[in-house]
Amino acid sequence: MNKLPRSFYDRDTTRVAQELLGKYLVRVTNGVTRIGRIVETEAYLGPHDRAAHSARGLTARNAVMFGPPGHAYVYFIYGMHYCLNVVTEREGHASAVLIRALEPVANLTGPTNGPGRLCRALGIDRSLNGHDLLSDDFYIANPPNQRKIAVVKRPRIGVEYAGWWARRLLRFYIANNPYVSRA
Repeated sequence: MNKLPRSFYDRDTTRVAQELLGKYLVRVTNGVTRIGRIVETEAYLGPHDRAAHSARGLTARNAVMFGPPGHAYVYFIYGMHYCLNVVTEREGHASAVLIRALEPVANLTGPTNGPGRLCRALGIDRSLNGHDLLSDDFYIANPPNQRKIAVVKRPRIGVEYAGWWARRLLRFYIANNPYVSRA
């Protein structure tokens, strides 16, 4: 499997969100390689996007979003779930793609349909916040056989507070995939 290069992430966030679909999220721990195929994402476009964590400016929590592309932004939500985002575009832009669901490929147990569930299945927590996704133990790669996919576009989930931004079609998923979090 070929890891995605930094240049893949250093592009328009909406495009990255769509092109992550079908890619493999890989986590290696204690000699075990766990792999999930990304089947659902959401794009967060930067400080002007009222649903993005960066909308209120730079904070200790979201500092990774303002950093270079191709790093993991991991945060804790509702006091019980970790969520994984991939930082996109140029440093200082503060945009990211939330990974919402995975289709199990290798060594994943438990549900992976939902951002908290996929983090639990892969052992992702705040210790991976800021992790370089070009590393050897946590990365995104092209699958051995990339299949053509049909992409569905819908509004993001759980961002009703963001007004007009909540209705934007910035959630993407593979059509008819049973591992999508909510249809």
